[in-house]
Amino acid sequence: MNRKKELKQEYKEVKVEGGIYVITNKQNGKKFVASTRNFKTLNGTKFTLETGTHTNRLLQEDWKQFGKDAFDIEEVEILKKPENQYIDEKKELEKLLDKWLEDLQPYGENGYHTK
Repeated sequence: MNRKKELKQEYKEVKVEGGIYVITNKQNGKKFVASTRNFKTLNGTKFTLETGTHTNRLLQEDWKQFGKDAFDIEEVEILKKPENQYIDEKKELEKLLDKWLEDLQPYGENGYHTK
């Protein structure tokens, strides 16, 4: 029973990091830029791509055509959370995402986004 409590406490103490990630198609250079509140959810993103249920149709089509080995998934910026201060994570992630979309311009032939 004590072990169960210890594991629960360890889980609560694990630092949750969110931020911006980029999925890059190594075959054609196209990029998909997205945000997440928890980078551990990237496994779920990979799962949706592998099962054909990802919400971005263009990315999904290329994933099916080229296969998972043709893609890199990279965490490009971690959301900085000041200690002892509340921040609106959702708004801060939106700002970061806008910045990365502006920088990378993943539209048309360069990516999987539409303006």
